[in-house]
Amino acid sequence: MFVKVCGLSTPESVREAVSAGADAVGFVLTASPREVSPETVRSLLPLVPSGVAAVGVFRHETAADAVALAQAAGLSWVQLHGHRTAADVEAVHDAGMRLIRAVTMGASPEEFGDLGEELFLIDAAVPGSGEAWDYASVREKGLDSRSWLLAGGLEPGNVAAAASAAGAWGVDVSSGVESSRGVKDLAKVRAFVEAAKA
Repeated sequence: MFVKVCGLSTPESVREAVSAGADAVGFVLTASPREVSPETVRSLLPLVPSGVAAVGVFRHETAADAVALAQAAGLSWVQLHGHRTAADVEAVHDAGMRLIRAVTMGASPEEFGDLGEELFLIDAAVPGSGEAWDYASVREKGLDSRSWLLAGGLEPGNVAAAASAAGAWGVDVSSGVESSRGVKDLAKVRAFVEAAKA
């Protein structure tokens, strides 16, 4: 099970995610309670080993702006939320970067098609709500042959069952491992990664 821990902002949270066995760590470079600056990301990157993907997360930015911010932060992975096109994917790849394309369960059917991104992410219909949803409904999307991450409402106590119900290749968590909005609970981070990996 591929595990991404998102919304990291401190040396302690990055160290905990990595030592627990996370495969990817996410840094939010868009307007959010978890937003960090490119400079902050650069200061945290030395704590991320070469085998762990360091991802810049973007919501409203154009692909070009996201790439520029990710480059300023020293990142090689970009995560784009919202309606995106094949041209957006191409723009990320042309910059020598890899892409996680994120959609919500409420997105239109064509948005679930493969545009050539490295990883696909499916979030709850209302992203950021932190509420559990009908994870099994993802199976209707026919994603068995793709590398995709399940997100939305996941926490240490439900991640194993949710991933199994959805048939997920990987999982992504942010609010489910926080003590308050934007503040990671280190014990929850470790418990989540261990539960998902188990």
